[in-house]
Amino acid sequence: MQTILGSTGIIGTELAKNLGQFTEKIRLVSRDPKLVNPKDELITADLTDGRQVVNAVKDSEVVYLTAGLKYDHKVWQNQWPLIMQNVLDACRKHHSKLVFFDNVYAYGHVEGWMTEETPYRALSRKGLVRVEIADMIMEQIKQGNLTGMIVRAADFYGPNVKNSFVNMMVFENLKNGKKAQWMISDKFKHSFTYTPDAGKATALLGNTPSAYSQVWHLPSDKIVLTGREFINLAASAFNLAPKTMILSKWMIRMAGLTNGIIKETMEMLYQNDSAYLFDSTKFDKAFSFRSTTYEEGIMATVASMK
Repeated sequence: MQTILGSTGIIGTELAKNLGQFTEKIRLVSRDPKLVNPKDELITADLTDGRQVVNAVKDSEVVYLTAGLKYDHKVWQNQWPLIMQNVLDACRKHHSKLVFFDNVYAYGHVEGWMTEETPYRALSRKGLVRVEIADMIMEQIKQGNLTGMIVRAADFYGPNVKNSFVNMMVFENLKNGKKAQWMISDKFKHSFTYTPDAGKATALLGNTPSAYSQVWHLPSDKIVLTGREFINLAASAFNLAPKTMILSKWMIRMAGLTNGIIKETMEMLYQNDSAYLFDSTKFDKAFSFRSTTYEEGIMATVASMK
């Protein structure tokens, strides 16, 4: 049995699509789980409830934690450590391996390429939470209490992605005849991870015994585009002339006065005022895996929206 905790998000869904090549028994767990494959087992559970997590993890060889929480630093501070502790306890109880799907917030601002060796220098409240829960996992691995790993992705894009800034501000706007939007400046290079690649690679890592006890960056196209180049490709895929609105810090701050999600992005704007470069060389060297190019991924994303 391989179990996905937080299965209804885009990563849980893409992961479930790819686990069938490794196991016939897939369990999907969330507050409102939905079938991805015909034979999936569905369990309804609240990950903040330890007893429910223990029940959800029972008989699992591998557990994937792909849950997403409301984009609110207070929710993250209150719930992420609790969820992580519940998952760690359940995995230890049932002798299950753990694969935690993480982001790059723990690194803070990085000059140059982010790698698996990049030190944690979180600049945001949400980043500090990510440091805390990553340390919880690695400490249990170090003590020999857990077989686990952390896999990380850059910002997402791809078909059916609802909570990615680039999907909302670029693809959705273009589809609706509006200008594409980009935060701070479209002149900097900005890495993205294509969600179908993320799901496929996470399944591969979870079923590779030698991959455990490490951090992995998921495969992402090395030919990184600037915001302007990304928008140009997206507009071309829609057969539109590229039109862009750059959102300055003061514009975002004003919008945040009436929109909580936008307000929460303020502390993350350091990711947009310089190059954001995500390196997956370690994965590329370890596995025979061809990352989807930005041109291919953008075309597929647009095609899914038409």
